[in-house]
Amino acid sequence: MTVTIGRRELLAALGGAAASWPLAARAQQQPAMPVVGFVSAGSSDAPLAAAFRKGLNDAGYVEGQNVTVEYHWLEGQFDRLPALMADLVHRRVSAIATPAGDFATQAAKAATTTIPIVFGVSDDPVKLGLVASLARPGGNLKASTKSEIETAFATLVRDRAEALYVAGDVFFTSRRVQLATLAAINRIPASYPSREAVEVGGLMGYATDRIEMYRQVGAYTGQVLNGAKPADLPVLQSTKFQFVINLQTARALGIEVPNSIQLLADEVIE
Repeated sequence: MTVTIGRRELLAALGGAAASWPLAARAQQQPAMPVVGFVSAGSSDAPLAAAFRKGLNDAGYVEGQNVTVEYHWLEGQFDRLPALMADLVHRRVSAIATPAGDFATQAAKAATTTIPIVFGVSDDPVKLGLVASLARPGGNLKASTKSEIETAFATLVRDRAEALYVAGDVFFTSRRVQLATLAAINRIPASYPSREAVEVGGLMGYATDRIEMYRQVGAYTGQVLNGAKPADLPVLQSTKFQFVINLQTARALGIEVPNSIQLLADEVIE
């Protein structure tokens, strides 16, 4: 069967094909969107993720438009970290972003790669010099697992510790309910590295403003995507802190918090 194509149809077909050629060529030349692996030891937290994106935006990157962000919330399961980092390295993501602390050190060891890793600012601003401190692995009480936390509190009770300082670490933030519960049961006044611990019954918390910290991580990640070397970026010390007191917990422990101290707090939980 013979098909006859008119001159007008032929020109239209050729014109359409010609118009599609440069579009296809441009699609092939368009660079791949950079991928950022966002790794946190805690649970999914919308405000923190939003703060990270705000930092990226400040550096000129908008998620879904010119950068892709993969969010990995480990929920305190540190044993997942080596496999996750190996996967990110194998896929050669553009950068890995993680908050500061002992977790950041573990992430760096797990990565062992040329992929830029962006750490947050320090989240352990000061040690308050209380009777005992709980840290991983420093401090006079080591606790890296749920059972080790229970053992640490047994030691506190045995030694009749009068107070406890919990060092800044995302693992302790993920175990905040256990820590606050054990402190209440054993009637040990404790200071925590996060506001979240005070919300669930901890006595007091003094820590960096985590929203600001994650925003800064996002801003640094954007700078790295723009070509900056992580080693050339200055190490920042936090300047914004949150001091929170739980008065209900204080009353349960028989502690009277002076009004002058309450006025110094950023937030008082009744």
